[in-house]
Amino acid sequence: MEDCLAKKMEITVSEAEKRTGRNAMNMQETYTAYLIETRAVQSQSEGQCAPVDSLWRRYSEFELLRNYLSVTYPHIVVPPLPEKRADFVWHKLSADNMDPDFVERRRIGLENFLLRVASHPVLCQDKIFYSFLTQEGGWKEMVNETGFQLKADSRLKALNATFRVKNPDKRFTELKHYSDELQSVISHLLRVRARVADRLYGVYKVHGNYGRVFSEWSAIEKEMGDGLQSAGHHMDVYAASIDDILEEEEHYADQLKEYLFYAEALRAVCRKHELMQYDLEMAAQDLTSKKQQCEELATGTVRTFSLKGMTSKLFGQETPEQREAKLKVLEEQIQEGEEQLKTKNLEGRDFVKSAWADIERFKEQKNHDLKEALISYAVMQISMCKKGIQVWTNAKECFSKM
Repeated sequence: MEDCLAKKMEITVSEAEKRTGRNAMNMQETYTAYLIETRAVQSQSEGQCAPVDSLWRRYSEFELLRNYLSVTYPHIVVPPLPEKRADFVWHKLSADNMDPDFVERRRIGLENFLLRVASHPVLCQDKIFYSFLTQEGGWKEMVNETGFQLKADSRLKALNATFRVKNPDKRFTELKHYSDELQSVISHLLRVRARVADRLYGVYKVHGNYGRVFSEWSAIEKEMGDGLQSAGHHMDVYAASIDDILEEEEHYADQLKEYLFYAEALRAVCRKHELMQYDLEMAAQDLTSKKQQCEELATGTVRTFSLKGMTSKLFGQETPEQREAKLKVLEEQIQEGEEQLKTKNLEGRDFVKSAWADIERFKEQKNHDLKEALISYAVMQISMCKKGIQVWTNAKECFSKM
């Protein structure tokens, strides 16, 4: 971790700016661009003020970077991007992806994504990632030149592997079930939080009604007027604080959403392992088939029904020269198949070793982050309740002085 990029470079996404331009179809569109600023840490430690480098990136470029990382490092739980459109929001909050509050939260999420990648022991060393941070022009061309899209596995192939793998690794099967459960639990938690936020909003607005009623009441009471006016003021201040409180809650919700999307990153690693296992099993099956054909040719006996066997019966046996030529080709194919199987076995073992090391790193990070976020959320709720108690204590004192 001492060599990670996050230790050598300060990385921030400092601004978000709405822009209008032409897309690939030459149609006008409105989008948000984000300003990435980087500064070398080494110069600062030597007492020099390092210059700040900056460039603008669109959300789609962040998507391209993450897709590249996911394909290039299939054994790594690649950090997710923040949501493109707001989900699990309480009804008073805008779900518009151009809403300033949402854009601000997404800016924080994009910065967090870059810091996650820059802190990862493997991803931080990627040259394309470094270029994303430091090279404004020609970056997309560099990504496309890597040919990463050709390496991407099709969804159909992944689905086929899921159903046809005969000997799945129990650890990855359990990990896939865990990721499904993690996504389900966090989704449920976010839905409950949104419902509670709606109710809380209503409770605070009721306090606003109290404030209005007390203020109106104070106008017709001579002796109790000051006390009612003060109590109404406390109620108004309390009611007005709800918007800031629920906006702060959304930041905690975004921390949960990050791990909601991390669940899909876990499944991506599981899918890649299934594909590798499927290719390995297909290669072993093909090798077994060729060995059987070789044995049948050498002995002249056919163990199983085949179209070739029927053809030889109908049109006569092959000449010794033809059989010898086929036998030679088969032996070469068997030798090649054994080498491929050996290579695939080694690749599979390396993948499992690397993937499991990264999964353990992810689990440690997850436990730390979620514990911290939930404790902070609980502290915020306690503080909010204390303020509510204080408001009614102050109101009680106002009433007692009447």
